[in-house]
Amino acid sequence: MPTDDPPPARDPSDASRNAQQPVPEKASRRSFFALPAPVKRMFDHFPLVTYAENELPARAPKGRQQCSLHVFTTDEDARQGRASFNPGCLKWQVYLKFNDIPFRAVPSNNHASPSGALPFLLPAATASESDEAVSSKRLRKWVASQKTAEKVPGHETEDVRYEAYASLLENRVRKAWLFQLYLSPANRSVVHRLYIAPCSSNLFIQLTIAHQLRAAAESEFVKSCSTNTLVEDDIMRDAESALEALATLLGEDDWFFGQGKPGLFDASVFAYTQLVLDEGMQWSENKLGELVRSHGSLVQHRERVGGLYF
Repeated sequence: MPTDDPPPARDPSDASRNAQQPVPEKASRRSFFALPAPVKRMFDHFPLVTYAENELPARAPKGRQQCSLHVFTTDEDARQGRASFNPGCLKWQVYLKFNDIPFRAVPSNNHASPSGALPFLLPAATASESDEAVSSKRLRKWVASQKTAEKVPGHETEDVRYEAYASLLENRVRKAWLFQLYLSPANRSVVHRLYIAPCSSNLFIQLTIAHQLRAAAESEFVKSCSTNTLVEDDIMRDAESALEALATLLGEDDWFFGQGKPGLFDASVFAYTQLVLDEGMQWSENKLGELVRSHGSLVQHRERVGGLYF
């Protein structure tokens, strides 16, 4: 990073003295990796910086009387209060319901989000709150700060097993979801209907979006796999063992970790089980759904959440 201090003034006589002195051979050599002088000057004037999140657009509604949760959904599903078709959005959609926080779902996309990802929440405008959007990374803390959110003794995250089971869900089950939705040729129509067609009717743009979605899903596997070869049977086998562990954890309880009311982990599990068991998703191939159906406790958990909150 260049400094803002001006260079020291030079004595005019220095130039004549330097002209008489031979230039060392070592100094005359250019490094193979050295930037060309014009490029270096450009970077000196424009150093790399990380910008803050974008502000909300001027058209964002002011004076909101109700929270707005921006998620992947359709206009009709938003009006009817139905579940989002994206597990990352559905997780927080149902978690707000668990905590009796009134909100309305708003159809949106990643480009509309200040953080570049959905979901995000616009709190109801009050004298004590600003119009700052709440990203998914801050939603849990925001919910805990609301007076309407009930405080349950012995919160699930205090259980020593929480991180281990959360890892199973967010790694093995999530990878199976990514493979089934984005990488399985049989389900290309599902991806097209939910994520591609709503963005544009232009064929070239649709092909570009499809490529981007597939590449993003593949990169998720590359980050954690020692090989670039994806074997569907192995992915589904890992998901099967994870689901079996989750079913055992739930047992005959209504909610995970023996809680008296559903918590964030219940919302995380429901976000996947709801979508793989939902006939409205119109899966052409649904191996993950078949695995979930083999565990009655997980099916009943999904029906319990759906019946109470949707």
